Amino acid sequence: MSSVPRTLAGARVLIGVGGGIAAYKTAHLVRGLVGEGAEVRVAPTAASLEFVGAATWEALSHHKVLTSVFEDVESVAHVRHGQEADLVVIAPATADLLARMRGGRADDMLTASLLVTRAPVVVAPAMHTEMWEHPATAENIEVLRARGVTVLEPAVGRLTGPDSGPGRLPEPSAILEAARAAITAPRDERGAVRRDLAGRELLITAGGTREDLDPVRFLANHSSGRQGWALAHAALVRGARVHLAAANVDLETPPGARRRDVGSAAELAEAVAAHRSAVDALVMAAAVADFTAAERAEAKIKKDDGDEDSVPAIALRRTEDILRRSVLERGDAARPAIVGFAAETGGDGASALDLARSKARRKGADLLVFNDLTAGVFGAADNAVRVLDREGEEVARAEGSKTAVAHAVLDELVGLLPEVPWTA
Repeated sequence: MSSVPRTLAGARVLIGVGGGIAAYKTAHLVRGLVGEGAEVRVAPTAASLEFVGAATWEALSHHKVLTSVFEDVESVAHVRHGQEADLVVIAPATADLLARMRGGRADDMLTASLLVTRAPVVVAPAMHTEMWEHPATAENIEVLRARGVTVLEPAVGRLTGPDSGPGRLPEPSAILEAARAAITAPRDERGAVRRDLAGRELLITAGGTREDLDPVRFLANHSSGRQGWALAHAALVRGARVHLAAANVDLETPPGARRRDVGSAAELAEAVAAHRSAVDALVMAAAVADFTAAERAEAKIKKDDGDEDSVPAIALRRTEDILRRSVLERGDAARPAIVGFAAETGGDGASALDLARSKARRKGADLLVFNDLTAGVFGAADNAVRVLDREGEEVARAEGSKTAVAHAVLDELVGLLPEVPWTA
C-alpha cells in the first residue's frame, strides 16, 4: 500500500460482494464511491453473481471483475488487488463469508485479497436474524473485530420473505459514511483502524432543537446534524458504543448507534440526563436553542390584515444550559468526559475566538470545539474548528471534511478518558 489517502477522493477501494439478495444495494454503494472520486474494483463471490451479474459491476466500476485466483494470473491479481487497496468494504457479508474470513480462507479472489491487504476493512453483514444471532456468527464477529476489522451492526427491518428483525443490510448511504470514517481514521501498526474507543460508551448529541411558538411555527437554527453524525460514525469505527440524541436530523442512523429522536431543548436535556451518568463521554455537538417561547400559543398566531404594521409581541425565556448543568452535576467525578461545541460570530469589540475562550472558561467542559461562523459551517461538507481546553487554551485545530474533524476531536477526547472503560 502506498501513501494513505485521507479521503475517498483518489482512494483505491476494493468492494467485496457476498452471496445474498442484498447485493443489489451494493450497486448504489459502488456508484456513490465512484461519485466521490474513488477508484473502485469489485470482487464478487461466485454465489453473489447469482444475484447481480459481473456486467453490472464492470459497468459501475469501469474495471473488469475477477472472482477466481486463476484469473489474470500473469499480474498475480489475487495478491495485487489486496496490496494496492486503500480500503476494503464488504457488502453484503453473509454468515458463510464471515466464517471464511475468520478461518483465513483464500479460495477465491475476495478472500485471498483479504489475507493480503493491510488496509482498513469495513464489513456490512446481511442475513436472517437467526443466522445473525447464532453463537457461531457472534464468535466469528468477535474474532474479526479483535483483529481490527470494522464489522457494522445490521439494520433492523424487513428481510427476505415475510421475516423481519435484525439482519438487514444498512442503507448504502450509511455504509458510505462508514467508509469515509474508516479511511480517515488513525491507523495501527497493521494498517487497520485504531480501535482506541473499544469498550467505551459515548453519548453524542446532534442536530438543532426547535422551540414551538404555536402549532405551526417554531424557533430553530441551521444545524443539519452532519458534524454530530460524522462524530458518531467515527466513534463507531474506532470501537465505541454510541448513543445518539438526534434533534430534528433527517439522516440515516449510523449502523450500530442507539438513536433517540428529540425536538426541543427540554427534550434534549431529558435525553442527556437519562444517559449521562452511564457513559464514558458526553459529546454535545447539537446546536441548542438559547431561547424558547415563554408560553406556547395553543392556536396559530394571527396577523391583523387590517393593520399592515401590526406585529405580535412574542415573549421568550432562556432554555436550560445543558452543557453547564452536565459539568456541574458531574462534579469531581472522572466520568463522563465532556466535550462542548460553540459557534460564534464575534461582536461588541470581541473576536469570535475571544468569545469562545470566555465560553470555555464559563462552561467548564473538558474540551470546547469552536466554530467561527464567519467562515460558514452549517450544511457545508467541510468544517474548520479549534479545540480549546477548560481554560480557553487551544489544544488542537482541524480543517477539512467533517469526518476528518470528527477524528481530530476524538483524538483529543481519547486522551481524557479514564484507563478503564465504564461498567454499570
